[in-house]
Amino acid sequence: MFFSVLSDMTGCFSFTACRNRYYRFSFSSLGLRSSTVDLGDGTIIHCWVPRTHLDDKPTLLLLHGLGANAMWQWGWCIDRFIPRFNVYVPDLLFFGDSLTTRPERSESFQARCVMAMMDAHGVRTMTVAGISYGGFVAYAMAAQFNERIDRVVIICAGVSLDEKDMDNEQFKVKSAEEAATILFPQSPAKFRQLLRFAFYKPPIGIPSCIAKDYIRVMCKEHLQERKEVVKAQHKGRRFADLPKITQPTLIIWGEEDQVFPVELAHRLKSHLGENAQLSLIKKTGHAVNLEKPKEMYKRMKSFLAVPPKDKP
Repeated sequence: MFFSVLSDMTGCFSFTACRNRYYRFSFSSLGLRSSTVDLGDGTIIHCWVPRTHLDDKPTLLLLHGLGANAMWQWGWCIDRFIPRFNVYVPDLLFFGDSLTTRPERSESFQARCVMAMMDAHGVRTMTVAGISYGGFVAYAMAAQFNERIDRVVIICAGVSLDEKDMDNEQFKVKSAEEAATILFPQSPAKFRQLLRFAFYKPPIGIPSCIAKDYIRVMCKEHLQERKEVVKAQHKGRRFADLPKITQPTLIIWGEEDQVFPVELAHRLKSHLGENAQLSLIKKTGHAVNLEKPKEMYKRMKSFLAVPPKDKP
């Protein structure tokens, strides 16, 4: 894990900016290109897209969570997906190079914007996978665009959350406001708190200079808008209103998730019935993609190896 090298970084060197540059080089070398689509309504979506889209390959859309941009959350496995899929990796609104001047903050709006971006690239059907908040957006896409989403992978995404669940003692965070202060840390202490929440075995010994560098690069821009996204995600949410998507769905969850307790995974599996399969990863927290990346990829690979059925 890259955190193991942090203690050696000092002075004015920006580990976070360096990591961004590394990912950009890596994505480019794997045959992806950086693309920005202006949706014409004050909304701009940035996405890593195939340099050449091959019609004989299925399309895989990878959506990140709230912790960082798309490269940081999917860079560890992108090379494994590219041989089999046309891979698209967008920045969600207010992350990376995506933004909007519109007031909407819901995952449904995010879903419409991502699909409009895929329209601009001429992509009709796709499998969508989302980590944490990206899973909320993936679920919304599957519900809104049933004919265009053939399979769904939901990774530690509490889409089955009910607003009243926040009063449950299983939840360490008691409000959207508190969640936002942890998700977008503004101090080294809050950064370390984020790691304790996200990981079953959190990295230790991270110098304050590294924490401040990460905060400066990743957590300062669009801070108010990001907080509004978190509030919109929780406010008035009722499990009874959750639509039942019909696509084959894989639910991946860390058994020790402190952000979205595993109870929500079982609730979602029960809600979706036979269309869904639940895969739990032991001794793993919320950041499955960073803590157990090989296990997560293994489960995704098995699910995605089965071609989707044609819709009637």
